[in-house]
Amino acid sequence: MNTVTFQGNTLHLEGELPVQGRKAPDFILAANDLSPRGLKDYAGKVLVLVSVPSLDTPVCDLEVRRFNTEAAGLSDKVRIVAVSCDLPFAQARWCGAAGVKSVETLSDYKDTSFGKNYGVLIQELRLLARAIFVVAPDGTLAYSQLVPEVTNEPDYDAALAAVKKLV
Repeated sequence: MNTVTFQGNTLHLEGELPVQGRKAPDFILAANDLSPRGLKDYAGKVLVLVSVPSLDTPVCDLEVRRFNTEAAGLSDKVRIVAVSCDLPFAQARWCGAAGVKSVETLSDYKDTSFGKNYGVLIQELRLLARAIFVVAPDGTLAYSQLVPEVTNEPDYDAALAAVKKLV
């Protein structure tokens, strides 16, 4: 079983991390209007899945704002999606307050299919671990990064380099 730490305390992740080079696992997430979204909705695009515990925490706030800024310099063939277990209504409120328009927020609150299928559901908290997954236009997983300590930021440069290789 994979683990991460939160302020040095070990937490257990449910599911297995997907393997790079293989087909990315599917998921069903809720958009801010409660409509379902799955992998097929992003077919033909480079999809950056930014998994965060909660948008209402300082590191997650900083991370999603950073990706929102970075999105301006990326191709229109790239979609960046922040995934958390926050309710869709809270995600919409946060985006409005933060001025985030270039990152779509999706919620895994219903059945945590994303968290389980991508191996990032923290069992003890029922929140998602901090991770980044880049899915190529053909649906294969091109890049993944699980951040070992939940309170740390990801390696933005490595993730963005993986995206740029695909466009």
